[in-house]
Amino acid sequence: MFLIASTEHAARTRRRVSWIATAAIGASLVLSGTAAVPAAMADTTATLSGVILGVGADETQRIVTWYSSADTAQTVQVAPTSTLVNGQFPASATTFSASGTANIASSGGFNRHATITGLAENTAYSYRVGSEGNWSSTSAFTTQSFEGDYDFLFFGDPQIGASGDLAKDQAGWQETMNVAVGANPHAELLVSGGDQVETANTEAQWNAFLAPDQLRQYPWVATIGNHDVGGKAYEQHLYTPNTDRSGAYYRKGSGSTGTESGGDYWFMYKDVLYIDLNSNSYATSQGGGGDEAHIAYVTDVVNKHGADAKYTVLVYHHAIYSPADHAKDADNKVRRVDFPTAFSKLGVDLVLQGHDHSYSRSYEIKNGAKANPDEKPGQDEVFEGPGGVVYVTANTASGSKYYDITAPDNSGTSGAGNGADPLNPANYWYNSVQNQEHVRSYVKVQVKKDQLVVQNIRSGTCDAPNAAVELKKVLWCGPENGAKPAEAVGTIQDEVTIHPNHGDGQDIQVDVPTGAPGEFGWTINGHNGLVDLGTAEEKNLQYFEATGQINPITVTDTRRSKAAWSVSASVGDFVDNGKTFKGSFLGWVPKVVTPGAGAVAGAAVGSGYDGGDGLAVSRVLGSAPAGHDRSAGVVGADLDLKVPNSIDKGSYRATLTLTALAG
Repeated sequence: MFLIASTEHAARTRRRVSWIATAAIGASLVLSGTAAVPAAMADTTATLSGVILGVGADETQRIVTWYSSADTAQTVQVAPTSTLVNGQFPASATTFSASGTANIASSGGFNRHATITGLAENTAYSYRVGSEGNWSSTSAFTTQSFEGDYDFLFFGDPQIGASGDLAKDQAGWQETMNVAVGANPHAELLVSGGDQVETANTEAQWNAFLAPDQLRQYPWVATIGNHDVGGKAYEQHLYTPNTDRSGAYYRKGSGSTGTESGGDYWFMYKDVLYIDLNSNSYATSQGGGGDEAHIAYVTDVVNKHGADAKYTVLVYHHAIYSPADHAKDADNKVRRVDFPTAFSKLGVDLVLQGHDHSYSRSYEIKNGAKANPDEKPGQDEVFEGPGGVVYVTANTASGSKYYDITAPDNSGTSGAGNGADPLNPANYWYNSVQNQEHVRSYVKVQVKKDQLVVQNIRSGTCDAPNAAVELKKVLWCGPENGAKPAEAVGTIQDEVTIHPNHGDGQDIQVDVPTGAPGEFGWTINGHNGLVDLGTAEEKNLQYFEATGQINPITVTDTRRSKAAWSVSASVGDFVDNGKTFKGSFLGWVPKVVTPGAGAVAGAAVGSGYDGGDGLAVSRVLGSAPAGHDRSAGVVGADLDLKVPNSIDKGSYRATLTLTALAG
């Protein structure tokens, strides 16, 4: 039973903070003298693998995805790392139920995913997946402040397996992870440019991609590439938030949703709106919705959520402004016509791309043309005007495959054209910077109050691990086509500061810190874990009864007004997989655990089994009259659940909603 807390302050009190905390209360009803566990799941041990931490809908969430050899009920168990004792999770650890289905026949097994919610800022968490007695190894991640500046890292095509040597590709990918995260331990997101693997459903490649521990410590923002799209393994391994999986966002439309991966999704992270597209669906002739559907999706998301964002960042695989083998691809020319004007009109700030296994940073592009004719090649500062967008293409992060830069032609210097830059004829018209050194690299993006700083950083040299160089897939290595020796790991190849456009007005920003003492607030003690009423006992052959206690509530009131306050609660129905019984069967006896803040316990409320509404209607847990002392107190309650013995056996949960009012 999840405990959901919310605060309501009267009009005379400044609203300090609005938040939702979750905990769980549950009761197992045993009608036949045995535990309420489905027989098919009781004796099965699952092998758990492929664990990866994914981004959630916002900074308070993470999504964990994994594989299981058996179709058993599983969860993610989470606790603040500080509460673990000798590596053991405390009884207060929170669990989040997993969902999933059978994997495709070629890989076997089952996939699972669960969303962790209610995370606190600046907190180290430990987590594991599985079930009681059959847990995975423990992984950890740390949240940071939910406001302010932060960095994220962008990785182009690992494409594990592309070199033909899986071990070398994995080694390069692991080394880039080590270098990038080692140099940026406080980065908050790892963003994908697509093509995680070479062959969509080859699990050996997925295992190699998932090998770095950093993928269990930092949230991976998945992007689907053309090498990921050909099967379901991408979706099985990488579950994403707010995802629209309708046929329009699949390469071949609705007929391929069961055999391919796809979907568009979005999330908000610290006031940045991220939108991730399946650019494999670009032509309606193949059956999908094509670019038109993606534009409609981006438009809808920006219209609904763009006003809440300081920046809008788009991510998709097929680079429309890139310098190498794919620069003149027919499909990219289509996207180069379809996308830019829409993105300019919607106020997009930055577009991140992959696919072309080389690095490039575009000029400021507006409506499919260079926005400022005076912008110089390699200019390290850009002031985006209305509709200005910068497009970045990342080189391979693993070194599995590089594409050499190709030459411009006479097809034009705007729109779909691949003509030369008048200021730098060796480059395409749209690129301020183009680079290929046949060394691994990644992109770091610093998100600041009024600027985005983009850096292309070397994560390798010509030495191993560098699969394409080692296997002589390329003939030279180093800057200027190998004429110069490779630069050191960690050196910056390109850097630009992007100043966003603020339209016709002036944006004003102020950072509001945590409120000073002298306010009203309340918190749930401890980690707000499961309130387990245990196994109900049959009484008088008439009803089942279970007892327990809620997690105590600390109420702090240091307001000078000494105004009255109250905390009340009500409970919803108990449910278990379609079975249910009324929340009115739950009663309580409130109590003051620790005196303070003038706290007075609310009246006892009996179980509705004996008559009445129980806690199905709002009841006072604790309150204080006007003029009370300015301090903190703790209130709690003993719970009493009585239900008819006709209730089906099961593990039932319900939601207790707490409401605080301060005059």
